[in-house]
Amino acid sequence: MNDAQTQLELEAATFRHLRDFLREHTEVQNIDLMNLAGFCRNCLAKWYGAAAQQQGVTLDYEQARELIYGMPFAEWKARHQTPATPAQQAALAAREAGH
Repeated sequence: MNDAQTQLELEAATFRHLRDFLREHTEVQNIDLMNLAGFCRNCLAKWYGAAAQQQGVTLDYEQARELIYGMPFAEWKARHQTPATPAQQAALAAREAGH
């Protein structure tokens, strides 16, 4: 692929697909994502905000979270977040200790 614009468009479409997939699959908890992949929706929001800042776009963390979650984070959390189990917490602690 030699066309930089095409590559950019494909990467953007891939990101949107991932974002939409995570919005649809609210049963997938952030702690599960962290344990399995080392990133979560909040990481995506941080990366989005950093990219915005690099482009000179003012976007705070809560605004970036809303773009990723599709709603304010507090609303998503109230609707979809479940308490982390001891096993999930232990797995995350082990993962973080390994870094």
